[in-house]
Amino acid sequence: MVENVAPQQAWQALEADPQAQLVDVRTNAEWMYVGIPDLAPAGKRVHLVEWQSFPAGAPNVQFLQQLAQSGLSAAQPLYFICRSGARSMAAAQAARAGGYEVTFNVADGFEGPPDEESHRGALAGWKASGLPWRQG
Repeated sequence: MVENVAPQQAWQALEADPQAQLVDVRTNAEWMYVGIPDLAPAGKRVHLVEWQSFPAGAPNVQFLQQLAQSGLSAAQPLYFICRSGARSMAAAQAARAGGYEVTFNVADGFEGPPDEESHRGALAGWKASGLPWRQG
């Protein structure tokens, strides 16, 4: 079972635990045009590994291989994030099934749910929590 954690809780773990890592599973287009978490204040970098490709949405069949190529080990605590927390939950579950022992899902993701005007990034998630991020 993969536990949901609040963005602030994930940030605190990333700052406190030298082994903890953040994996952003959104698409290259999202990284470039929406932004990515900035882990420089924690002395880390975010690992960018697509769960699905853009624009087709096809699953990344090399997901587990790319996690390993990113330098992540099976024993490290891994926090997975996407736009809203759905893809990252699936990715965290797949990583757990693939041998990664400690995986978490960042609840509400990077942008959170849409507001009354269908805009994301203001109600919940990494950005709305005031955590560091940068434009791709």
